[in-house]
Amino acid sequence: MASNILTQTDLGESLPLVARGKVRDLYKIDNETLLFVATDRISAFDVVMGRGIPNKGAILSLITVHWFEVLSSAIPGLLTHFVTLDLPDQIPANVRATYQNRSMQVRKLEVFKIEAIVRGYITGSAWSSYQKDGTVCGIQIQPGLKESEAFPGGPIYTPSTKADLGDHDENIHPEKAKEIVGAKYANRIEELSLLLYKHAAAYAYERGIIIADTKFEFGLDMNTDEVVLIDEVLTPDSSRFWPADLYKIGESPPSFDKQSLRNWLTSQGLKGKEGVEMPDKVILETEGKYKEAFERLTGKKWSATLVNEAV
Repeated sequence: MASNILTQTDLGESLPLVARGKVRDLYKIDNETLLFVATDRISAFDVVMGRGIPNKGAILSLITVHWFEVLSSAIPGLLTHFVTLDLPDQIPANVRATYQNRSMQVRKLEVFKIEAIVRGYITGSAWSSYQKDGTVCGIQIQPGLKESEAFPGGPIYTPSTKADLGDHDENIHPEKAKEIVGAKYANRIEELSLLLYKHAAAYAYERGIIIADTKFEFGLDMNTDEVVLIDEVLTPDSSRFWPADLYKIGESPPSFDKQSLRNWLTSQGLKGKEGVEMPDKVILETEGKYKEAFERLTGKKWSATLVNEAV
């Protein structure tokens, strides 16, 4: 299993390292372009686990590129930071196979310091908050909802702060987001986030997946003053995917994401603990869920995709 897992990247002197996130490592290609490398690291409750998930980085990158294509076709004028899946020439020949499929060349942009969360169904932390005081991220919600029910008025926008590695994101009211990034940009981010979610939710539902909630990130093109969709998009890491055929109001459905990991951590009293070593069973189950999400959303077999994409 370990041979299929990449949790640490090292491009030596080929490309300078810009930053390491919970999952992605960023390298500088030139003044305008970055290399996003999705590792196989996995985090839960804002903590990175001690072991990774086989193939996870490639699954995330290829799902993201698929969504860029789908959403760009559905939403005229949508801007993304994606350039190509091709590796830059600076990557040495002896490691190119390791970085292929999991890496994207992207435009370098000014990243907005908020995470744009859209919730279509009341679940997770939103359900917990609603049970306490009838609100979600400070937004008053209609009384009488059951767990996993769709929000009656349609999806809601509930941004959060974008925490540095090791810190925790904080859910905030949309008005607070305006204070952080400015009203003009906050309004555009909210508008785009809801539009993206609605198109993606309809697309996924036709393929047997309910997108209960998801997180988008955006950057600013300083030359054009335009808001650009960046980072990973609608992956099992950034979203809560439910199988449509198993969905029932009043219950917490199984999911095509890392919910099994969250459940295991909670059951073992390890929620929020650093360096947790997941058992093989949890690793394999999580990998299987990620692959199934990829195949349902793209209509492609995972193994065939790797063969076709490789160089």
